[in-house]
Amino acid sequence: MRVVVQRVKYATCTVDGKITGKCDKGFMLLIGFKEGDTEAQMDKMLKKVSGMRIFEDENGKMNRSLADVNGSILAISQFTLYADCKRGNRPSFTEAMHYETASVYYDKFCDELNKLGIHTEKGIFGADMKVELLNDGPVTILLDSDDL
Repeated sequence: MRVVVQRVKYATCTVDGKITGKCDKGFMLLIGFKEGDTEAQMDKMLKKVSGMRIFEDENGKMNRSLADVNGSILAISQFTLYADCKRGNRPSFTEAMHYETASVYYDKFCDELNKLGIHTEKGIFGADMKVELLNDGPVTILLDSDDL
């Protein structure tokens, strides 16, 4: 499982001209799953994302969490995080989790963030999404469940 965490001032997801999800101050997450990912890995990723302290405190140090700043999340499914570009210029996505299973994992991940008390909105899995955000910092962090 891979998650790109972007600290944002705001983020919105639009599908067919309609906003499907948004957040104000918080995280915009790009979430991808690979074949073989487990719920145990997802649990570790949930703890990591929900506990990240990447908002500045009164001393300008990244020391505050989403809860500390009353932040929210916009979560976007992103199978292209498992693009393999080793051969040629056209990416292969053979490592990405199968569509139906990945959709279930994505929904579960977002539901679990909400259960942790983090207001989480999302895009539409598999749709042609237009995502707009204002990256704050910029702060962008790549998390991989193989490294947790």
